Amino acid sequence: MLQSVSLRDYMLPHPATVHLDASLSDAMAVIIENRVSGLCVVNDQGSLVGILSELDCLRSILGAVYNNTSTGIVRDYMASDNLIVAHPDEDIVDVAQDMLMNNKRRRPVVENGRLIGQITCRQLLKAVQDFK
Repeated sequence: MLQSVSLRDYMLPHPATVHLDASLSDAMAVIIENRVSGLCVVNDQGSLVGILSELDCLRSILGAVYNNTSTGIVRDYMASDNLIVAHPDEDIVDVAQDMLMNNKRRRPVVENGRLIGQITCRQLLKAVQDFK
């Protein structure tokens, strides 16, 4: 039954990441190259410090055009407050329900303080399909 499946079985083990001091242009290139809607933002130790979405990038570009400025760096636009993360052994149904309630498309998976993966709506759909 689906409810007994842990995230570890379906998470992406190496999510696309960007360093918090990277330029927004570099981050956009990673998003486009990996065909993802957002990135996990990490520090020098590989710890999760934020999330950067396509919308964050678009917001920065439009602001830069409007104000005739540069786009800046990732740390200026990433979401970093109250990050919700998952543990790899969490129940996949519980995480899916919480993602729906919070209207989030992705959830970083952290173990022992380090980013080890990510679960997205696509992986959740695959889990449902596998157990249909």
